[in-house]
Amino acid sequence: MNPSLEVLIDVTRSFSELLDLDALVPVVIHKTREILGGDGSALLLLDETGRELYFPYTAEAAPEVDVRLAAVRVPVDRGIAGWVVRTGVAEIVHDASRDERWYPEVDRQTGMETRSLLTAPLRSRHGIVGVIQVRCSRVSAFTDGDLGLLDALAQSIAVAIDNARLYRQVKTSEEGLRQQVALLNREVARSSRFSDIVGASPAMQRVFRLVEGAITAPVTVLLRGETGSGKELIARAIHYNSARADKPFVAVNCGALSEELLQSELFGHRRGAFTGALEDRKGFFEVASGGTIFLDEVGEMTPSMQVKLLRVLQNGEVVPVGETAPRRVDVRVISATNADLEQGIAEGRFRQDLYYRLNTFPIAIPALRQRVEDIDLLAAHFLRRTTENFGKPVAGLRPTALAALRAYSWPGNVRELQNEIERAVVMVAPQGWITPAELSAQITAGEAAVPGAAPAVASPADDASPPPDRADGAAARWIPEVGPLREARAAFESRYLGLVLDQTRGNVSAAARILGLSRGSLHDKLKAYGIR
Repeated sequence: MNPSLEVLIDVTRSFSELLDLDALVPVVIHKTREILGGDGSALLLLDETGRELYFPYTAEAAPEVDVRLAAVRVPVDRGIAGWVVRTGVAEIVHDASRDERWYPEVDRQTGMETRSLLTAPLRSRHGIVGVIQVRCSRVSAFTDGDLGLLDALAQSIAVAIDNARLYRQVKTSEEGLRQQVALLNREVARSSRFSDIVGASPAMQRVFRLVEGAITAPVTVLLRGETGSGKELIARAIHYNSARADKPFVAVNCGALSEELLQSELFGHRRGAFTGALEDRKGFFEVASGGTIFLDEVGEMTPSMQVKLLRVLQNGEVVPVGETAPRRVDVRVISATNADLEQGIAEGRFRQDLYYRLNTFPIAIPALRQRVEDIDLLAAHFLRRTTENFGKPVAGLRPTALAALRAYSWPGNVRELQNEIERAVVMVAPQGWITPAELSAQITAGEAAVPGAAPAVASPADDASPPPDRADGAAARWIPEVGPLREARAAFESRYLGLVLDQTRGNVSAAARILGLSRGSLHDKLKAYGIR
């Protein structure tokens, strides 16, 4: 057997697994032209409408002819190629000029001269999708054996086209689904972008506006606030709603690690750099590449670590422990502190140049005592999440319990409130109401209310006392802090519903009758306010 023919057969055997037509079809049609002694060969495919054939792959002896063929279209009802497509029969033509099916327009547009022609159909599972042709300017240049070879080759190509098109459809569908999922994820993120950051107070609304700005602008952010105020939640909200959302978010507590360990954790190390360094290890800056690194308690860094961090911020490079060559990193830095950095600068404990680098976009997180009006919302949020996590249904918080929560100063801020609600859920009986009895001693110790806090809601002296005939007027006497009417109305309604439920001992039907609501409407309101 002709060695070139063996090569062509070996190549075509791989067609059944071919997914990238551009990688192999040009090679095959070039080989086919050489082996069969033609002046040119081409693969013609039906366009999507099925009315024309075009030339996506050609192999002409004259390269300029390839260029011209790319612009040619052949009506499917004309020419020998069209006849083969319509009939599905391979055809050998010894002198095209004498064949009534001949379509000379292709030669006229390209400058070719065609006499002998081999044409074989590409039979796919969906029908004829095109043809493969070999042409020659000499009369009777091909044999029936040549036609048989081309016909066999056409079948392998047709299988490859089927596979490639199916693969392309799958990839297109996959990409479309991926884009839809990404879009849905972004929409979900936008609709609930601060779902874990609860607050309707003016102080928190200011924070939300700043966070929106930090999301859209890739600036270095410094979050300032007391321990437990939610700085990491804010950092995560910024990252997961930014353009870096699909890249890593890495949080590091700088105050919890020694200088040597922090350097290794942040910048990585080389094997043998120090005792215990048994293998090369990437630092958090490299791990977070493309994403965001959150440096909590950045004010606790030692002066020498501050210098190293400053270099990273200035140059975008890290040097692992035990190496001398820097490595480029693309990381957004969000830092946080509860320390007075300005005082640290004055006392020489914090570098002023690093402060200016970190403080590009500062966001101050208010302490919980500075937004007392958010306590009810936060308590309802944590109660709902805790009962779901613990799998323990709880009726809700009694107004007297809410009043105790509002009167406490919360030195541990939101984190302390979350812990308090979790403890109360553990203490309360299933389906029971949380009263002051389930709260910690420091909450119920009668600590003075914080200045500016809303007065506690008046309620029956005993949470278990028999309900009166009508709702007490105490809720009507409650006056919130000055603010938007919508917030005041919602706060009043939440407290009043709780009071009525308290007085009906949780009997929703009785409460609905007192309120003049249907049972379903009352259920919706209770759910909205997190009371049940």
